[in-house]
This record gives sequence, C-alpha cells and structure tokens, in this order.
Amino acid sequence: MLRLGLFFLLFSIFPNKEEIYYRDYHENGTVKSKGWKIGNSKEKFWTYFYPDGTLMKKGNYKMNQKQGYWYLYNQNGKLKMEGHMKAGAKVKWWLFYDENEKVNHKCQLKDGIKNGYCLKYVDEELKSAEKFKNGKKIKEWYSFGSFKKENNLSDLK
Repeated sequence: MLRLGLFFLLFSIFPNKEEIYYRDYHENGTVKSKGWKIGNSKEKFWTYFYPDGTLMKKGNYKMNQKQGYWYLYNQNGKLKMEGHMKAGAKVKWWLFYDENEKVNHKCQLKDGIKNGYCLKYVDEELKSAEKFKNGKKIKEWYSFGSFKKENNLSDLK
C-alpha cells in the first residue's frame, strides 16, 4: 500500500514527466553538464565541467534545487570547497581548501551566510577561530585554550 501511495505522490509531483539523462555542451563541444531531468527539473546526481573537460562541481538536485553534499573544484582539478546544500543554499559545515588541497578554513553556514563558527588552519594546524551571527563576526580567538573556555565543543559538530 505504501508503494502505491509513493507512486501516486511521485506521479502528482511529476505528472507525465519522463526521466531522461541530460547533457549540455560548451561551444567547443566538450560536456558542460550532465545529469538527470524529470520534465524541466534537475534531479539526482549532476556533474559540471570547465570547457577543457576538467571537473568543476558535482552534487545532487531535488526538484531543481541543490541538495545534499556538493564538491567544487578549481580549474586545475583540485578540490576548492565542499559542503552541504539545502534548497539551493549552503548550510551546515563547509570546508575550504588551499592550492595544495589542505583545509585552510571551515565554516558553519546558514542559507549561504556564515552563522556559527569558522576555524582557520595553516598547514593543517588550527590557528584561530571566529564566531559569526547572520554574517557578522561577533568574536575571534587566537588560542585554542581560550576558545575551549568560552565555547562548548559540541557546537562544532
């Protein structure tokens, strides 16, 4: 019975829409993007490429909005950032990488805006921490000891 209800739910969301694997191309003929569409809506897993064929980004869509975990790459193919998307906006923790693909900072985001902690690293060692509220920095620490005194480390999850 649950399967039948799920079928009708999907049919009502995408009435008479066929699921197709879609590809878009750059002017030079290389693949620009590829992924699943139901009607005009992007769904499931998608990948995007630079004109030279190097991977640009990859992640999932739900009803034409970015959802779940996404990876973004520099034109040289190295990981640039990764993190969670919800309804097309960056949320939760995002990790940002330097040119050697080492994390140089990670931040908590809400609707694409810093909201929570940002931790900054040099050579994979924590150097400072900042706290943001709705995109505005409200506090900064340069010692892990003082950071631990003033904050609950479970907030970093």
